[in-house]
Amino acid sequence: MAPAQEDSHSVILVTGGSGLVGYAIQRVIDTEPLGSRFGKRPNETWVFLGSKDGDLRDPEQTKRIFDRYKPTHIIHLAALVGGLYRNMRYKLSFLRDNMLINDNVLHCSKEAGVTKVISCLSTCVFPDDVEYPLDESKVHLGPPHESNYGYAYAKRMVDVANRAYHEEFGCNFTSAIPTNVFGPNDNFDLEDSHVIPALIRKCIQAKQNNTPFVVFGSGKPLRQFIYSYDLAKLFIWQLREYNDIEPVILSVGEDEEVSIKQVADAIVAAVGFQGEYKFDSSRADGQFRKPASNKKLLSLIGDNFKFTPFENALRETVQWLVAHYDTDARIGRTNTR
Repeated sequence: MAPAQEDSHSVILVTGGSGLVGYAIQRVIDTEPLGSRFGKRPNETWVFLGSKDGDLRDPEQTKRIFDRYKPTHIIHLAALVGGLYRNMRYKLSFLRDNMLINDNVLHCSKEAGVTKVISCLSTCVFPDDVEYPLDESKVHLGPPHESNYGYAYAKRMVDVANRAYHEEFGCNFTSAIPTNVFGPNDNFDLEDSHVIPALIRKCIQAKQNNTPFVVFGSGKPLRQFIYSYDLAKLFIWQLREYNDIEPVILSVGEDEEVSIKQVADAIVAAVGFQGEYKFDSSRADGQFRKPASNKKLLSLIGDNFKFTPFENALRETVQWLVAHYDTDARIGRTNTR
């Protein structure tokens, strides 16, 4: 399927549009200059789909969504997601629900003649035993980590489906593999959040309650973090300018890894926390590092793209949570004010 012509009208449907990355895409589309590389274009209509709009696990509901909006392009972010312990406990649910969601979205896209689909994968698709740095050629070189194989295999199969749809029907279906994402509208529920939103929430609570801010582990592990607004721009770039079936890792470079201690230090500064701050080294650190290469991305997007400095992105995320803490922030039902 050929890319849409500039003078044709495009309807871009973003599944999972109310989550972290969908929120960021909507913000970028609304705030970047009209007609710019990342801004909305006059020939575009953007639709941000949330779970209230239909259950993508259900083929009939999915078809009704496609019939209603008649999308020409899809950014597919919707997924059953969770933290480490939920992934470990509900492997079949993560496998089956995500397989259903992905199959319905891709099948309806093919049936509706959608011009292009970009599906969001995760670095968990990579093998557990693999040579670093990770790159796009290593997705299928071995089984993923045991802890989240249900989610990982469901996401990995999207790449298999993309290739099969292209070979059999000529569909332009591709995927993106982001590293660790954070930003405004993240999930700050301590029961089920990732490291940065969890630490931000814990630090704010420690400040509110005048209690110590305790970080689990030694603080030594290294991670690549990407700001959700930067990732949003990369999805928009991929939608408009990338026309290969092969996935692309969307990430800052290996030289921009930061330690968990650096993350915690930056959070303490951004929150203005002045109480006791310590690391609980009796808690496991997890994998020390799992670097991913962004060489393919940089070779395609050009030198003009700049990532937001980590400290700035973290400060903006903290400011967003403070402003939304008592209203619409996702902080769970416990320990709220």
